[in-house]
Amino acid sequence: MRRHLVPAALLLPLTLLLAACGGNSAADTAGAGTDGKGSLTLNVGDQKGGSEAVLRAAGELKNLDYKIKWSTFTSGPPLLEAVNAKAVDIGGVGNTPPVFAAGAGSKVSVVAAWHGTSKGEAILVPKNSSLRKPEELKGRSIAVAQGSSAHFQLIASLKEAGLKLSDVKVKYLQPADALAAFTGGKVDAWAVWDPYTSQVLNAEQGRILTDGDGVVNGLSFQVAAPSALKDTKKAAAVKDYLERLRRAQDWVYGHPDAWAKVWAKDTGLPYEVALASVKRTNASRIAVAVDKPLIASEQRIADTFTELKLIPGKVDFAAFVDTRFNGGLPPSTTTPRVYKDS
Repeated sequence: MRRHLVPAALLLPLTLLLAACGGNSAADTAGAGTDGKGSLTLNVGDQKGGSEAVLRAAGELKNLDYKIKWSTFTSGPPLLEAVNAKAVDIGGVGNTPPVFAAGAGSKVSVVAAWHGTSKGEAILVPKNSSLRKPEELKGRSIAVAQGSSAHFQLIASLKEAGLKLSDVKVKYLQPADALAAFTGGKVDAWAVWDPYTSQVLNAEQGRILTDGDGVVNGLSFQVAAPSALKDTKKAAAVKDYLERLRRAQDWVYGHPDAWAKVWAKDTGLPYEVALASVKRTNASRIAVAVDKPLIASEQRIADTFTELKLIPGKVDFAAFVDTRFNGGLPPSTTTPRVYKDS
């Protein structure tokens, strides 16, 4: 029997887990809680199915000698607004929200990074589409979330095909609306990321025209408030927190099925979609240093959006990083893991 996509209205909770997503939604603290004990509290910004879920699944929230107070956000941009406002000490986002935060002059510092494959970042077309290669997108309509990692992936993929953003008809839509437009035949293509990519493929409602592997940098970040980093005790807690996150990511690679079950339960994703996304994207991530190649890569993203006048002026991304937590981590150019059964 042919599988069908979950209706767009039921996918709205999925936007809670998307670090790369653009948008202006505020924090949803209704489900927030506190872990650990002690007099120091580290305020952590998170997204559904994000840091808290993976740390808990990996057993890394035990033996905390400080408290972690969680706040849940719908996407990266509002999380970084909270970091800028000192309401959050640290939080996880994708590769593009920090660029826009830097462009707005926000007080944020990238303190940790992970490098993964970008196979989940894709330009999808309907299964019966006549489009077979990116060059054929000229003049076609493409849905994408403005300011998201998919936005840059679309720009970069078009460039690889000899096209500019102005050569296509861009429809700026958030994922739930984009899904409705995609399945309803209102757009010719959809630039998006996992788990949406996995969901469309699993439902046999579309196929990948091209993906971001080798085109975009595949980076994700933990971003902290400079004011928190100036506090010696909070900086020590940040260091411990990052070490726990790195161990938890190693656990994901070794336990993809177990993590997929937790992620599916936490986000409402079907298990088979979660597992496909884990194998394609999540399990590939490896902790890397915040180094010069990383800064240069993010600078290219910033310059691209400045040229398109989506960021008001020149951004010096190097001014928005803090390298003190690099330790002995490998360079940011280190090849991501490949899941053995992928």
